Amino acid sequence: MNQIPRVTLPELIRVFLFIGITGFGGGMAIISLTERYCVHQKKWLTIDEFMHAVAFGQILGPFSLNTATFIGCYLRGIAGGITAAVAFMFPSFCLISFLSWLYFRFHELPQLQSALKGTNPVIIALILVAAISMGRSRVKSLTSWAVALLAFSAAAFLKMNAIGILVLAGVWGVGRTYLKREHA
Repeated sequence: MNQIPRVTLPELIRVFLFIGITGFGGGMAIISLTERYCVHQKKWLTIDEFMHAVAFGQILGPFSLNTATFIGCYLRGIAGGITAAVAFMFPSFCLISFLSWLYFRFHELPQLQSALKGTNPVIIALILVAAISMGRSRVKSLTSWAVALLAFSAAAFLKMNAIGILVLAGVWGVGRTYLKREHA
């Protein structure tokens, strides 16, 4: 069993405030940044524990926030979960509040409309880079690549939601384990 490191609440605030301030591009980009800090730099969790946080985080609502909450709870219980979530959300709350005010005040300016059109390709590129980075660190065998490709295909082409994909992956994993035991 992995020993859970003792992390102070101010340390959780510092890390998740930093992730909230520097994280750009939404879900996968922020997940990649969270992985870099919490798994590789701080070594608060193993990659498996982090991937469980991401999987659980995708069940309901915004999964980058849910992942931060999961990590905080894992490290410091309910107080840690609340602390990590608030620290993570605070920069976004402030920035979105300010940008909303600017938008509704100046939304008819052609310069603002042009600037907003240019952000979509950047965000898509950030998501792809984060997904590739996470895939390289976690997907190593041919079977893992096949499952990842099937999950991507189910989401992209069949429009299957994350819960359905997670349930199917869980059934596949249990079935695979059962078959290995039967043949052993």
